[in-house]
Amino acid sequence: MDDNAIDCYLEAGKLARDILAKGSRGVRAGASYLAVVETIEAMVRDAGAGLAFPLNVSVNEDAAHDTASAGDERCFSPGDMVKVDLGVHLDGYIADTAVTVDLGDHPLLVEASREALSRAIELVCPGIFAGELGGAIQQAIESRGFRPVMNLTGHGLGRYAIHTSPSIPNILVQGGAALEEGMVFAIEPFASTGAGQVGEKHRTEIFQQLAVRPVRLPSARRILEEVRARRGMPFARRWLSGDRLDIPLTTLVRAGIIRAYPVLADSAGSFVSQHEHTVIVISDGCLVTTS
Repeated sequence: MDDNAIDCYLEAGKLARDILAKGSRGVRAGASYLAVVETIEAMVRDAGAGLAFPLNVSVNEDAAHDTASAGDERCFSPGDMVKVDLGVHLDGYIADTAVTVDLGDHPLLVEASREALSRAIELVCPGIFAGELGGAIQQAIESRGFRPVMNLTGHGLGRYAIHTSPSIPNILVQGGAALEEGMVFAIEPFASTGAGQVGEKHRTEIFQQLAVRPVRLPSARRILEEVRARRGMPFARRWLSGDRLDIPLTTLVRAGIIRAYPVLADSAGSFVSQHEHTVIVISDGCLVTTS
């Protein structure tokens, strides 16, 4: 990794940290999902950076992949547990970070994912296996009486790529990738009062282009033209022009040209907390770009 790449990762991380800290203060009972999302996304653009993915705002049992839709009328309610997950990039170099805003009374659940993240970061160094980080995460969460979400993981970050190797589990596994100097990845523990396993909901607002192939439907071609500049990074339905998007999006998904990211949720009525940082492995540990 050259100096320019490191500088971009560090600057993107600083921007993501500062914007998330400021923007998440807007999450309060009665506030509009759409207003919070649009405000934070605008802060990224105003800083001269790009969004690595649409701002995720996932509430209560919803763990990931929710964001506001165009004209979204949802508002936060007293008692909500809100995960705010932000991705910022500079020239394709990505910082991915998340925080939980508790509008109820679940301090120990919030602490569980935050402390799990801290424990995992302490272990990062060349030669350690990703599965060992998962063990530290699991122990920190279970010791507080909650379950880690076993089928969500942290993930590597590449240039313009939000999901690469290594995968960082949230439970103890044998082996996994051996960490190497220069690796960049996000660690994101999820602590749950539910089953500790998420499934897909019907709501889908986030998509990602996977392939470049010709399509016959004009409205589908128009979508691909609009997202070309994303260079394969995810986009939100609300970022697209027009209001008849279901058919072209479905056509593109079925053709394998784009991927849909449905909302991922634990059992109904449960609460999930999340914390996340991006790290770069160095010779004697790691740099946390988003802290």
